[in-house]
Amino acid sequence: MLKKKIAFIGPGVMAEAMIAGLLRKKLADAKNITASGPREERGAELKTKYGIKVTTDNAAAIHEADVVVLSVKPQRLTEVMKGLKGIRSDALVLSIIAGATIKKMSTGLKHKAIVRSMPNTPGQIGEGITVWAASKEVTAEQQEMTRAILGALGEEVFVEDESYLDMATALSGSGPAYVFLFTEALIDAGVHMGFPRRIAEQLVLQTIKGSASFYEGAARHPATLRNQVTSPGGTSAEALYYLEKAGFRTAISRAVWAAYQRSLELGKEKPGHVDVEEEK
Repeated sequence: MLKKKIAFIGPGVMAEAMIAGLLRKKLADAKNITASGPREERGAELKTKYGIKVTTDNAAAIHEADVVVLSVKPQRLTEVMKGLKGIRSDALVLSIIAGATIKKMSTGLKHKAIVRSMPNTPGQIGEGITVWAASKEVTAEQQEMTRAILGALGEEVFVEDESYLDMATALSGSGPAYVFLFTEALIDAGVHMGFPRRIAEQLVLQTIKGSASFYEGAARHPATLRNQVTSPGGTSAEALYYLEKAGFRTAISRAVWAAYQRSLELGKEKPGHVDVEEEK
């Protein structure tokens, strides 16, 4: 990997997380990494921070690249692909773009070796999880390269069925947003009862971290663990009753389904469509 040249098209947050992870784990050499994007100030920021090469010319960035990482907004992909006609025939294209199918990228780039992946926000601290699928033209060596690159973000899961990528987008890709909203709601509830916000934040954060770690180590169904802390007629039972009455489970399920449908729509989006989804 240290000798491989990697080009990032779209130097956003997730691209930076991948760059930082690769350098932190010594899987790539800074002089072999190039980030390309339209904003010169963003390039200068990454160059100063990581010592990588930067450019505003996508064609120049991919010219000698062994791996081309596509990390632009879904709505910009069609336009960006028009300027990426010089990808080496033996190069790997690795996409982290929501909704963009392997077929769409293969057709737009006239390139066969493509990996489609969906990382999530915790990848910025090396604690993420990325689901990925590969076209049949991706070699065994390129699959190992993919595992190394995505492993820089945390855990990675390979799936043979590409349709799982849209599901992963809705579940783990957007998942941190659900967790953050739930966290915010718990903190606000604590403040409403009378806790100072800093104490409410500390209580909620450690409760979520501890619960996740306990679940991971217990190796039991979450319903079993929930029952263990729900005494008959107790405070937890009362709280859970109101959550169920308010349709908590249904709301979560419908939210994830809505995200899944949106991921499918993004794959069919027409160029120029305006969307508020933040840049990766």
